[in-house]
Amino acid sequence: MRLVKMPAAEIDISTDLVDQLVRAQHPDLAGPLRRMTNGWDNVIFRLGDDLAVRLPRRAVAVTLIEHEQRWLPVLAPRLPIPTPVPVRQGDPDDTFPWPWSITPWFDGHPLVTLPVRQRRPYAGGLGHFLARLHIAAPPDAPPNPVRGIPLAERSEVFARQLETIAVDRPDVLRELWEILVTTPPWSGPPLWLHGDPHPGNVLVHAGTLAAVIDFGDLTAGDPATDLAAAWLTFDSATRQQLRAAYGRGRPLDDDTWTRARGWALCLGVAFTANSDDNPAIAAVGRHALSEMLADDR
Repeated sequence: MRLVKMPAAEIDISTDLVDQLVRAQHPDLAGPLRRMTNGWDNVIFRLGDDLAVRLPRRAVAVTLIEHEQRWLPVLAPRLPIPTPVPVRQGDPDDTFPWPWSITPWFDGHPLVTLPVRQRRPYAGGLGHFLARLHIAAPPDAPPNPVRGIPLAERSEVFARQLETIAVDRPDVLRELWEILVTTPPWSGPPLWLHGDPHPGNVLVHAGTLAAVIDFGDLTAGDPATDLAAAWLTFDSATRQQLRAAYGRGRPLDDDTWTRARGWALCLGVAFTANSDDNPAIAAVGRHALSEMLADDR
């Protein structure tokens, strides 16, 4: 099996470096810093009790930060769940060559940390959130070569990645893809998409949806891409709750729901193939694939 490891950081982002940046550019917000997460693209520090500092750790992630800075202030006012709208923007300087953000800190834990059965109360809220997000996007919405595009354009990558993973009944998954990929494509206007609303990017706290985070893949296109979250996150009965809540907010036709299943299959394989050093995301992929096989019975 091919192992895919998290790319190395191109800059060593230390607590001292972040403290220096904050004090130089936003001294009124300076305070205690704690490193919280270190992902493929960004590193996040908690700043005091109420804020977070988000910095790209690779050059390819710079545009992801820029997309959040440009578009989250536009989208957030219509959304029913908090999002990490930057409260300040950091500029490149001699110390750090890329833009960075100071955002709110959200108390809570990712939905992925809960057993699937315990996620059920949150399905309707996530469906409502996606329905409010999915409105027509302007022509200058960020492009994304791998999200929101016609499902058929993922066929080559899907086939290649499926060959790299150990999974039950790969022949069934391959045959299912060949069926789902023939679903009529999205014919409406490109809609705003989160791009990556898997359960690691949905925070819950005290029994409520606390925030939807990580809008770096923000783009426009087929809403089925985001609706794949129904398979990535929930079980069969709970998926219908998400679908019903979404349908109360905007129309949801059968073809879009079928394409969403195709996107879930595609992302389930991708998460499984590319997350050897991220067990939580690998588990999301495996869950989606198990749901594909359960639906097929």
